[in-house]
Amino acid sequence: MLTIGDFARHGRVSVRMLRHYDATGLLHPAHVDPTTGYRYYTASQLAQLNRVIALKDLGFTLQQVREIVAEKVTTEQLRGMLRLRRAELEATVAATTTRLARIETRLRAIESEGHMPTNDVVIKSIPAVRVAELTATATSMEPESISPVIGPLYDDLFELLDAAGIPPAGPGIAYYDDSPDGEGRIRVHAAVQVSAPLQVFEFQVLDLPPLGQAATIVHHGSMDTVLPTVQALARWIDDNGYQSTGYPREINLECPEVRDDWVTELQTPLAPARPTSTDG
Repeated sequence: MLTIGDFARHGRVSVRMLRHYDATGLLHPAHVDPTTGYRYYTASQLAQLNRVIALKDLGFTLQQVREIVAEKVTTEQLRGMLRLRRAELEATVAATTTRLARIETRLRAIESEGHMPTNDVVIKSIPAVRVAELTATATSMEPESISPVIGPLYDDLFELLDAAGIPPAGPGIAYYDDSPDGEGRIRVHAAVQVSAPLQVFEFQVLDLPPLGQAATIVHHGSMDTVLPTVQALARWIDDNGYQSTGYPREINLECPEVRDDWVTELQTPLAPARPTSTDG
C-alpha cells in the first residue's frame, strides 16, 4: 500500500487534488485507517488516476469523468474517446489560429493606414491574355472564404494541365466577380496563362479580356497579408479621382515554397478619371 504522499508523487498530482478526487467520488483510496484517517492507495490505482487526469485535461467536466470511469470503459473504448476529443480540440485550435490570423491582418491594415507608400501605384493598359482556368464559388471575398476555395482549384488545374500535356506559358492569374445568383457570393477563377486552342477540357481555355486602364501595385508576401496593400491601392484610386470597375486581378509573379516570399501584382480595372470641377 502507498501513503497518499507516495501515491501523489508517483501519479504526479498534489495531495490536495487526491483528497478532492476522493470527496467527489472520482478516486477513493483503497483503504482509510479508521483511527488516524490516513488514506492509502495501491499501485494498481495509478491506471485509474491516469484516466481521470487524461479525461480532465481533454476538457471533460468532473461529472463526465465520473460517469466515464463508473462505466468501466475498456482501454480501446477510452482510446477511441480520447482520439475523438483530441480531434475536436485540434479543430478548435485550427479555427482559433485562423481567427487570430484574420485579426492580425486587420490590425496590420489599421496600423498601416496612411503609412503605406502609394507612389508605387502605376497606371497600366493590360493586354488580353489566354488562360486555362477552373472556377468555383465562395461565400464572400473574405480570406477565410477565398483561401479554402482557390488553393484546391489551382491544385486541380495544374494536375489537369499536366494530364492534357499543356504546360503553363506564364504566371497564375486569380480573378473574381460577383456570382449571378444575387446572393452576394463570389465566383473564384483560378487561371494560368497558356498557349492552347480555345476549347473546353475538364477546364476552360479562354481569352481574358484586356483592361484599358488599371491601377497596379506589387504586394510582397503571403496573400493572407494582402489586405493593407489592397486598401492602400483603393485609397490611391479614390484620392486620384478614379473609380474601380471590378475586383483586382492577382498576378502571381513569384510563388516560391515560402509563402512570405511571394510577389503578386494587383491590377484593379478603372473607369476614366472624374473631371475636376472648376469655379466659373
